[in-house]
Amino acid sequence: MEILLDVVKVEAKTDYKLHLEFENGEKRIFDMSPYMDKKPFAQLKGSPLFAKAAIDYGTVVWPGNIDIAPETLYDRSRPA
Repeated sequence: MEILLDVVKVEAKTDYKLHLEFENGEKRIFDMSPYMDKKPFAQLKGSPLFAKAAIDYGTVVWPGNIDIAPETLYDRSRPA
């Protein structure tokens, strides 16, 4: 069963890693590198937009209606 936890804090790093904090207090790191050549994330590659990662309704979002599911962020991240 997937854990459904909201993201409460995000910090986008220049190496396409997201430093995340979830509602349970867990801090994790998610590597966006494998996603950067895929839609819709390709428009963030090499752009200052990647650094504009924010939280909206418990998930990470970027300008241009780009987001990624919180369960993906949790399941595919590693403890910080």
